[in-house]
Amino acid sequence: MVAGMHWATPEERRKLGQARRKQVGRQQQDELHPKARRATALELLERAERGRVAALVRLKRERMAASPFGYFRGAAPVMAADLAVLPNTGILCQICGDAHVRNVGAFAAPDGRLVFDINDFDETIRGPFEWDLKRMAASLVVAGREAGHKEAGARGAAQTCVERYGARMRALAKMPTMDAARVQVHRMETAEPVEEALKKAERATPMHLLETLTEPAGGHSGGARRFKEDKPVLTRLTGAQAQRVLAALGPYRATLEPERQHLLALYRPVDVAFKAVGTGSVGLRDYCIYFEGNGPGDPLFLQVKEEAASVYAAYVPAAHEAVHGTEHQGRRVVDGHRAMQVESDPLLGWTQMGGRDYLVRQLNDHKGSIEMEDLSGGGLGAFAEICGELLARGHARSGDPLAIAGYLGSGGGFAEAVAKWGATYADQTEKDWEALKRKMGRGATKASAKGKDKSK
Repeated sequence: MVAGMHWATPEERRKLGQARRKQVGRQQQDELHPKARRATALELLERAERGRVAALVRLKRERMAASPFGYFRGAAPVMAADLAVLPNTGILCQICGDAHVRNVGAFAAPDGRLVFDINDFDETIRGPFEWDLKRMAASLVVAGREAGHKEAGARGAAQTCVERYGARMRALAKMPTMDAARVQVHRMETAEPVEEALKKAERATPMHLLETLTEPAGGHSGGARRFKEDKPVLTRLTGAQAQRVLAALGPYRATLEPERQHLLALYRPVDVAFKAVGTGSVGLRDYCIYFEGNGPGDPLFLQVKEEAASVYAAYVPAAHEAVHGTEHQGRRVVDGHRAMQVESDPLLGWTQMGGRDYLVRQLNDHKGSIEMEDLSGGGLGAFAEICGELLARGHARSGDPLAIAGYLGSGGGFAEAVAKWGATYADQTEKDWEALKRKMGRGATKASAKGKDKSK
């Protein structure tokens, strides 16, 4: 042992978690104080939209106004502010930051197998573990209502999620550390929403993307292809604009492992486009690069996605670098992926362009997410269990499972409180959604068909 240093024993770590119950009791986790907001939900959203592409902010608002869950997806800045005024455990781990039912899905592992995991880390940061659980619980209630479930069923799914989280965390706390870090979540295929997402992922091949996103250059069949414009969602870039994006590949390559740099070097860039993606990300700068490897039948698509500071950065003291802009936001997101996922996209990296930070990853490579209709019937409860287990694994990999398990204990009080919080926050979400619709004016409650986008 190094002289002068102390390593906490397992029992000390567990007792640390138990002691945090004095900081915030498990039954206190149902508290919500919307009147404590220092700004309205609309003001918080407007602050988060500063610096975005102005022409696309309206599209973002339309997607949010389409439904309460659409609003929820884009309102992470609002929830961050609401969570920040509440007492928290102070038990930190890497949190997803935007844990909701559409940010859990299937994607291709480095060896080509399809895996199912949390797959969006734009807001990731080290924060109190319960913040992820509260956002996921609220999302299950909002999505459950939208999928036609009665209130008891929607709230029950949120409680199931947190109960499974606790059960999995207690099991992980008893395992050897290295085993806990790579444990697999089983029963995936028995959950119908997961099965549907995996089926979509099987179809989402690079060749499928080629047919969906590109067209023959010059309008004739065969030969070279280029991006198919669908403004404002997809816009081709040429000349200096395209060259600026391609130039950012140099710094990006340096962030990859040597063997992956070699693989990328075997592909040549063919075309570049600007793409509006998701809901909360609309208005940030997002580019797609189409590459060819061994000819037209070997396409590769990379996404170069602008990353701003996490919406939680201003509320987490340890995030000083993120708040003051000295941390690379693309690298923050990559680190979040690697901390919480057992397997990540092999081409994850980061770069800079025009003074802005970017994440680089494969675009929709065998990706598949759930839809609201997948959550009807028994699908909601089965999916809630998987979400709880995946969050537990991610938090155990990046935090201390003994401390979290120590706080949770073996009773059901924490799960009941967080489920109640989720239902209360779902009510608040619907109120905030109505306020957004009023702000936008009559006729803005439905996103245009052209404006919809299900990709990341």
